[in-house]
Amino acid sequence: MFVLVVGGGKVGFYLTKELIEAGHEVVLLEKDPARATQIADEIGSVVIPHDGCEGKYLGEAGANRADIVAAVTGDDEDNLVICQMAKHHFDVPRTIARVNNPKNEELFRHLGVDEIISPTRMILGSIEQDIPVHDLLHLAGLGGGELEIIEAHLGEDSPAVNRTPSDLSIPDGCALYAVIREGAQVPLRSDTVLRAGDKVIAIGRNDCEAALREQLIGEAEPVEA
Repeated sequence: MFVLVVGGGKVGFYLTKELIEAGHEVVLLEKDPARATQIADEIGSVVIPHDGCEGKYLGEAGANRADIVAAVTGDDEDNLVICQMAKHHFDVPRTIARVNNPKNEELFRHLGVDEIISPTRMILGSIEQDIPVHDLLHLAGLGGGELEIIEAHLGEDSPAVNRTPSDLSIPDGCALYAVIREGAQVPLRSDTVLRAGDKVIAIGRNDCEAALREQLIGEAEPVEA
C-alpha cells in the first residue's frame, strides 16, 4: 500500500519506520524543517518538509493516489482538517486520525473520519472500571462560542428512555441533532424512540445545559456550596 503519514512526532516517526520495514510505500509530511531533516537522516528521503494541513502539499505528496492518509500530529484540529481534505478533495479511500481529546471523537466520526485512534481512550479503557463516567460531554464550540455541540449518554435511569424527542421539553435555542446507537447513527425523527445506551447529540446555547441534563440524564447540575 501507499500510506501518506502527516506529522513527524514520535508517533509519526515510528509509524513511518514500521511501515517502511513492512515493505509499504510511505511518504511523511512534517512542517518543522529541522525535525524533517532529523527524520530524513534516520529513515531516508521519504520525508517532505511541508505542512500537511495545506492541500497543495498534500497533493504534492501524492494524496491523489494514497490508499491511506494517517493524520497523527499532536493537534486534533489539524488532524481533522487533514482527513477532511484527504477524503473530499483527493478521494482517499481510508483516513485515520489521532485524537488526543476524547471529547472530539464523536465529531470526527460524524464528519466522516474512517478510523480514530485515541491514546487517551485506550489508556482509560485499561484502567479500573470504577472511574466516574461523565454522562454529558461538550464536544465542540460553534459560532464563536455561542453554541455548543453536546453529547448525552442515556443510562438505564434516564427519563428520556422509551420516549420520543416530541415527548421531551427541549428548551428554545437547543435542538436534538443525532442519535448514535451501537456505534452507528440512526435517523432522529420526532417519533424516534430513545433507548438506554443511546448517545444523543444536541446543539444549543450554553444556557441549555441544565435543561438538557434534566431531560436526558435525569439530574440537575450540582450546585456549588
